[in-house]
Amino acid sequence: MAKPTKKQGKPAELLVAQNRAASYNYHLLEKQEAGMVLLGSEVKSLREGKANIRDAYAVIRAGAVWLLNCHIGEYLPGGPYNHTPLRPRKLLLHNEEIEKLDRKTDQGGLTLIPLRIYFREGIAKCEIALAQGKKKWDRRQTEKDKEAKREVGEAMRQFRHR
Repeated sequence: MAKPTKKQGKPAELLVAQNRAASYNYHLLEKQEAGMVLLGSEVKSLREGKANIRDAYAVIRAGAVWLLNCHIGEYLPGGPYNHTPLRPRKLLLHNEEIEKLDRKTDQGGLTLIPLRIYFREGIAKCEIALAQGKKKWDRRQTEKDKEAKREVGEAMRQFRHR
């Protein structure tokens, strides 16, 4: 991913990990950006791109949001001061945002999943989404819609080049 400069008016972002299967397995309802509480060796590992959030999810416990099952590989030069790769990590959100997400997840059928981990202006961020699981027929319908959209785009390109 290209890093936009500050002169363009956009903050510089460096993508570390992305959950590409999220939109296939879930209906994404709301997205939220959260800061992450990390150890030093975790930050260094993230800068090297050693992260996997494919099976990760977030839960709300005691008024705080926790990212679980997120694998951040060990930082090899860390030696004995390394972190545990699958440890729970706290996500930083405002209390109102946490309460809102808590109410919505309590409704049932909704979960919090991470979409991507990235650095914005040197600070690690995690984009989480309030999501509802898809059924098999939903996934098939999504695939049909993508295929139809692809065919229409191809037909439009062929028509323009005549």
